[in-house]
Amino acid sequence: MPSPAEPISISRLADSLSIAWDARDVVTANGSVFRLIRVEGTMDWHHHEEDQLFVCWDGTFTVELEASPAVELNPGDVFVVPRGTEHKTQANGLAHALMSIGVHTMARP
Repeated sequence: MPSPAEPISISRLADSLSIAWDARDVVTANGSVFRLIRVEGTMDWHHHEEDQLFVCWDGTFTVELEASPAVELNPGDVFVVPRGTEHKTQANGLAHALMSIGVHTMARP
């Protein structure tokens, strides 16, 4: 995915995500993809082979970590799940998150 030639509206992109856990890759930089996700409901437990960075764009959501207290994220909050850590993400309402993770993860058009 090439770098954009002009700014990308995260708000407009968020409005285009219509179903729970829908995601779009926004840009790539330094071997990572910056992905926007519609956080709604509960994601299954999983882990990644690299750190996973979350930025809460809007709404509120929780990241549960295996053997650690859950972390609530509000708009503007940033949180990193360390590589190999089992975690799941959930929201009681609608939220959007920006996530940075290695480009080898599932590509989203």
